Amino acid sequence: MDSNTIAMIILFAIFVIFMILRVPVTFSMLGACVITAFYLGPKYVSSIFLRFGDGVQSFSFLAIPFFIFAGDIMAEGGISDRLVEVANVMVGRFRGGLAYVNVIASTFFGGISGSPTADVSSLGPIEIGMMTRNGYDKDFSVATTVATATQALIIPPSHNMIIYGMAAGGISTGKLFLAGIGPGLMLCAAMCILVARITKQRGYPRGPKYSFWESVKILCDGFLGVMTIIIILLGVCTGLFTTTESAAIACVYALFITLFVYRSISLKDIWPIAKKSLGTLAMILSIIAAANAFCYLMSLMQVPAKITQTLLTISDNRYVILILINILLLILGCFMDVAPLILIVTPILLPVVEALGMEPIHFGIVVMMNLAVGSLTPPVGTTLFAGCAVGGISIEKVTKALLPYYVVMVAALLLVTYVPAFSMALPNLLMH
Repeated sequence: MDSNTIAMIILFAIFVIFMILRVPVTFSMLGACVITAFYLGPKYVSSIFLRFGDGVQSFSFLAIPFFIFAGDIMAEGGISDRLVEVANVMVGRFRGGLAYVNVIASTFFGGISGSPTADVSSLGPIEIGMMTRNGYDKDFSVATTVATATQALIIPPSHNMIIYGMAAGGISTGKLFLAGIGPGLMLCAAMCILVARITKQRGYPRGPKYSFWESVKILCDGFLGVMTIIIILLGVCTGLFTTTESAAIACVYALFITLFVYRSISLKDIWPIAKKSLGTLAMILSIIAAANAFCYLMSLMQVPAKITQTLLTISDNRYVILILINILLLILGCFMDVAPLILIVTPILLPVVEALGMEPIHFGIVVMMNLAVGSLTPPVGTTLFAGCAVGGISIEKVTKALLPYYVVMVAALLLVTYVPAFSMALPNLLMH
């Protein structure tokens, strides 16, 4: 066994051991890197720490703190309440209307926050409370809330897409954003169909009806919040400004709307919101930095090339390999959080799918959809845990209620995997 193979075993073994011991993922990756570097030789130790610093020295990463801050401003500024009202006007009158409201509101808010956990934390108390007060089963209410919240990973602007773009070698964030629209809307439609079936079976009530002028007022009020998504997408896709610039503009717009139009926050509230955003940012950037060092060692030991070779020896059939990759991502998603998993698997699996003729943009959406399912699965399903905490219900009950949603999400994943047009039609049409 050559030294590279031994080093690769040390790297992954130490990482897995640390994760089992519940060491934070940043320190798990960094610890595995340092121990492996000591085995390879002293010169590699300094290289590891240089890579750790280089990992966050990218202009494109500046978009992440701005998107996080904008999402937190709008969450704290009552945008979530208004989006729920908008969704209620649109679909609340149907049987099981509040379940539809849950799906539609999460579609809107996912595009604003870019985070499933933020979606659940902000919308969850409102949606779950409304549904349980109107006779909906709590397990169904929580399951619907957490399942629909995962759209935040797919519907732009998602900061996880920015992370994937960097991990994939700096591919176009604008194209990634556009590629997420089709699968995101398809997933929304699929969940609406599922909700329609369940609500009909259980006989859930219809929601309230609004007068014409009430509807107009609510729609106009909520539209100002949705404009955040429109500003970002139009700016990036038309080339008026970069992703980082669009994120900064989104922050300014969010502050203006919440401070001067809605007047839902005051100047004294900005610092607590900023502190919350900084906490999230610190976690994400530390993971990115550690993952950069981790990926450096993997490339040094030719891990991507070895895995590509291994998968291609299993089968040369494109469909078989793609299903194996999906299964691998679904399993890994059960044990790792979204950001570190993106950073670790992208450099490993991207060469494999490119060898099969898959576009990096298309693969990015496949990764996001896999991780959307992973965020709902124990033992590390952060979105699932957040929903159970908000709803005050056991994970076992919610997981059982989620089974139909798992089926729908996996079906949507397979469609996106094998039919590239779902994700690639818009980028190919609007951006060249």
